This record gives sequence, structure tokens and C-alpha cells, in this order.
Amino acid sequence: MPQVAARISQDHEKWLKEFFKTKSAGAEFILPWAVDVFFKSIRNVSSEFSVAELKTLLESHRDVKLLPNQSKQAYLMLRVEEACDEKNVHIQHGASKSNLEVKLRRLSDLQATALMIWATAYWTSKSWNDVSVDDYVKLSCA
Repeated sequence: MPQVAARISQDHEKWLKEFFKTKSAGAEFILPWAVDVFFKSIRNVSSEFSVAELKTLLESHRDVKLLPNQSKQAYLMLRVEEACDEKNVHIQHGASKSNLEVKLRRLSDLQATALMIWATAYWTSKSWNDVSVDDYVKLSCA
């Protein structure tokens, strides 16, 4: 199995050691589980949004550095509201700001985090460099 080196807080290290036999055993469980949860969440939650709304979410995460302590629904709402108010990204993609806001309010922190990871990945991952926004939305949310 390939190795991954991750930096974690002392609290996370303590938690892994307490809940699993070893820190490594905990990490080997948590990382694949988190990836599976992400893909399941993004598939489920993306179906709640129109293509125009998903493009608006993508655009609102351009040049955003996602931090674990900001992975909450409130931060997603703030980023989208800012992008709509300052750059009119909802108009650019043909989305209703009020309808998008209603949908975002219904999200759990887990669902919001999945959307933020998905949106940020488009701008940061080399895998998507030559892929249009339209194709990214189609491919990753089908």
C-alpha cells in the first residue's frame, strides 16, 4: 500500500492512538474512509444543484485556499455571497442568487465541505488544467 505523510495536530494524533491500535492503523482507516465519504457526499449533494449553481460555486472558489477549520456551511455561504456581491458570478453563470442561498442553507457542514473541496480541486488540481468548467461539472457530478 502506498505511504502518505500527513501533518496532524497533537489532538488528532492522540485521538488516533486512543481509537485505533496504532496511529498508523487509524490513519490507514480514516484516509480511505474520508475519500469514500467525500465522493458519496459530492454525488448526493451535487444533484440538489443546477448546472448554473454548480458553476457559481466553482467560480466562487477561484483563488481560495481551503483550510480545515473553515470547512463549514457558514464559510461556504460567505464565499458564495462574496463572489456574487463583488463579481456577480451568479449572473455570469445564470443562477438565481436567492435560490442558491436557500439550497446552501439546507446543507450540513459535511455536505458544504464536500462542495468546497470539489470546487477548490478544480482550480488547484493539475488533473483538471485542460478541462472546461462545463466538463468538470458533468464529469464529477454525473
